[in-house]
Amino acid sequence: MSEQRQRAGTRTDTAPGTGGDPGRTRFERALERGLARLTGEVLGPYQSAVVRIGFSLTWLLFLLREWPHRHELYGPGSPWGLDLAERLVASNQAFTVLLWSDSETWFESVYALAVLSSAALLLGWRTRTASVLFMAGVLSLQNRSVFMGDGGDNVVHLMALYLVLTRCGRVWSLDARRAARNVARSAARTDVTGIVLWVLAGLTLAVVTLGPGLSGGWALVFWGLWAAQAVWWAVHQQPPGEARTVCDILANLVHNGALLVIMAEVCLIYATAGWYKIQGSRWQDGTAVYYPLHLDYFAPWPGLNEVVASSGMLILLMTYGTVIVQVAFPFTLFNRRVKNVLLAMMIAEHLSIAVLMGLPFFSLAMIAADAVFLPTALLVWVGARSARLRDRFLPGGVVRDTKGPYGTDGTPGTGAGEIAGPGAGAPDAPGGEPEPAAAERPADSAPGRDAPADAGLR
Repeated sequence: MSEQRQRAGTRTDTAPGTGGDPGRTRFERALERGLARLTGEVLGPYQSAVVRIGFSLTWLLFLLREWPHRHELYGPGSPWGLDLAERLVASNQAFTVLLWSDSETWFESVYALAVLSSAALLLGWRTRTASVLFMAGVLSLQNRSVFMGDGGDNVVHLMALYLVLTRCGRVWSLDARRAARNVARSAARTDVTGIVLWVLAGLTLAVVTLGPGLSGGWALVFWGLWAAQAVWWAVHQQPPGEARTVCDILANLVHNGALLVIMAEVCLIYATAGWYKIQGSRWQDGTAVYYPLHLDYFAPWPGLNEVVASSGMLILLMTYGTVIVQVAFPFTLFNRRVKNVLLAMMIAEHLSIAVLMGLPFFSLAMIAADAVFLPTALLVWVGARSARLRDRFLPGGVVRDTKGPYGTDGTPGTGAGEIAGPGAGAPDAPGGEPEPAAAERPADSAPGRDAPADAGLR
């Protein structure tokens, strides 16, 4: 009897009307469904948009906050001189355009471009171009002076690389708004702005390749991105066919792979931090949080720090709670409820670090990284409420369809799309965020479905 049950559990249903194929196991069916989702859908569109907004906002606020001190941090007045930076870059082959010239004008131009690209990525304007410029700005400034940062800069550094590979402008972006308006007009227009951006990018690459010079690896990266965007635009000027389908599949695979890497990176950060804390004696005896609260350098509110430090039980709970949450979080990704509870605790932890220790940009960077695990239902709800507030205070001039590709409850709709949600319509020219005619469904919008491919997004 047990052998019969085992055989029945490893084969698909072959009864009429069940849709199963004889000889196929459940594993094979699950694998087929998983591959179909990975190649046919953009998983986590809302999560990738929040990560985009979070990191671009963090970097933008940091650049604006340090504007008066920019020369001492990354410019000609930095203690880390140009000769030291050149020696370090020569040894690790890091990318930075600030070493191409030591003039103050060049530094000011690069810093201003970093600010503008951060703002463009935050708004989702020409997301593909903005993400590449954002990456170039982050790498150029951080690799110029590697000792300027508080730990959050490392997270921004990594995420700037990953965001280039994601389709992070499909929701909550000006690209999505423009695509939705194109659908509403039912007419495809030549995107002059996108073409001009692509041409300017090509001319700039040609100049820097022949002039200051790019290392072989970075030249391949930038020219590859430039050429891939041209191919994408050319294919999407043709009627729907096999070429467009293949391009969409490749784009989905790259996006989903990059999103998986971001999730793995966040888990790795917390796992290593937690396990290293376990090995420290101060974390073992429950006093690790106590000592930083008494450092003047990390005490923007000394009175508040004294109140917290005066409670031994609170210090003990904060110390052990930090270790437990960081070590346990990677193991809770396949349990939606427990994961969401620990996620809220980690966000609260970073908020407390921002207030008690005066590290707002570190906390913002970590919260932005944690956002990749936020539930889609919560993000859809926040988006719907934000859209209502926007319509209340800024009525008129907005193309909306309340039955867009995603309804306010996360289920597929029937219309063209909302401005606050994903746009669907005619593809943009190079430089923007192309949108296919058929919108993908959110990664976890189907109730009751548990797929390993996007378990962490639930």
